[in-house]
Amino acid sequence: MRKPDVVCAEIPSRADAIANARELGEPEPGMLKWTRICRIDEIPRLGARVVRRGVAPNIAVFRTASDMFYALADRCPHRGGPLSQGIVYGERVACPLHNTNVELDSGCAVAPDKGRVQRFMVKVEADFVYVDLEIQADGNH
Repeated sequence: MRKPDVVCAEIPSRADAIANARELGEPEPGMLKWTRICRIDEIPRLGARVVRRGVAPNIAVFRTASDMFYALADRCPHRGGPLSQGIVYGERVACPLHNTNVELDSGCAVAPDKGRVQRFMVKVEADFVYVDLEIQADGNH
């Protein structure tokens, strides 16, 4: 089965973002500030947990069936629906409002939908999930 095209600009990796900043003589993206979110067993497989950040947009932390963890802004690029309430399948989430499909690893909507959701760095260490709530996975604040 052919994977649908993803309609989204290519997002540089963190290493590429640092290399690009150095090449342009710009400051490197900031140091990661990990925040412990929860134990891994507090996010069900094929589920999500919402991280509320006051005035900043909420973040949804997703867990796939293969125990991969991803963090995206909890806002669908189509109409702003809460992705945390969507259906996680494979490496994607389907928005509960209009079924827009978003790739968890890139934050990109799957064609024919368009748009991109902010991604955040995630790590799992000693049975806990950590997210950098300030720095997006593409190196931006």
